[in-house]
Amino acid sequence: MIFDYETMRIIWWALLGALLIGFSVTGGFDLGVAVLLPFLGTNDNERRVIINSIGPTWEGNQVWFVMAGGALFAAWPLAYAVSFSSLYFPLLLTLFALFLRPLGFDYRSKLPNQTWRKTWDKALFTGGLVPAVIFGIAFGNLLVGIPFHLENDMRMIYHGNMMTLLNPFAVLAGILSLSMFTMHGAVYLQIKTEADIQQRSKEKVRLFVPLTLAFFALAGYWLTFLDGYHITSEIFPTSPSDPLDKFVKREPGLWLDNYGHYPNLWLLPLSTFITGCITLILSSLNKPGSAFIFSAMTVASIILTAGCSMFPFLIPSSISLTSSLTVWDSSSSLKTLTIIFWVTAFFLPLIMIYTSWVFRVLRGKITVEHIKKNNHTAY
Repeated sequence: MIFDYETMRIIWWALLGALLIGFSVTGGFDLGVAVLLPFLGTNDNERRVIINSIGPTWEGNQVWFVMAGGALFAAWPLAYAVSFSSLYFPLLLTLFALFLRPLGFDYRSKLPNQTWRKTWDKALFTGGLVPAVIFGIAFGNLLVGIPFHLENDMRMIYHGNMMTLLNPFAVLAGILSLSMFTMHGAVYLQIKTEADIQQRSKEKVRLFVPLTLAFFALAGYWLTFLDGYHITSEIFPTSPSDPLDKFVKREPGLWLDNYGHYPNLWLLPLSTFITGCITLILSSLNKPGSAFIFSAMTVASIILTAGCSMFPFLIPSSISLTSSLTVWDSSSSLKTLTIIFWVTAFFLPLIMIYTSWVFRVLRGKITVEHIKKNNHTAY
């Protein structure tokens, strides 16, 4: 073995975060563009331009989401079981909303009837709005804590319901997620469109960058009062996984504990505000390509801030502190982590290379003239 158990667990925690960031950066602007569709497209031709800006690439961007789910299943099976069981209804709602996306892209322009097309426009909007909000709500509930406990045989018992998940902090996280993806989508549309749509996209960037930063600041302030979690017993990073073999305490402000031990981590939330402001400036200067890079960095900084605040917790339990799942006690075996690490090390670069190639090939503006010229292949 090249890496010991402790190192491999850290690597997979980082890989899971990287996959979530990959989806949020690529799939995130897809969702944001869909949310903006009814607000930026004033007629059918403009809405077709907006849809065609993401139509050729949205399926490939979903790979990051699938890989994140697969990585969670393979590397953190207990966390996978708890998250997909406790968040069953929100994730099912997300799945049904995502079903609308391929149908909307494929069937919208099959008929010239405007009622038909407007109906599918609403479907695409719903397919962008619902996942964007629920992903944030799910992440917010991780910080609040999920009401579950583990039996001695590791059987998970969930004590919550849909309303439990709609707590105030989680709702704020959902609004932050929606604003973040919409900001990212607006910057992307500023790259891919021109004339009126581009100008409207620029206006949306001016709206959603400050909103995203404001919601992020509010969530950070709220976190100082929110109950956080801390392991009080001795940690054995190389021991076999056993979530019940520890003691955990919960107190307000403990989610900031890592920042006290490692002050350099404050650079993460700080970078969110810096990159967000740079995004706004570059967008205003009509440099959307550079603005998109900094918008992606803003998205990544928000996710990294939340992840580093929670470390080493993956899924805290709000009713049975000992049942909380952490990086050290809920992973697969060292052999499993090692095997899937090498599989990932081979395929992940290929996916990144292919994704980069696709976006390079499909670079350029989408215009009404382009849609009319390629009507047989356009969405």
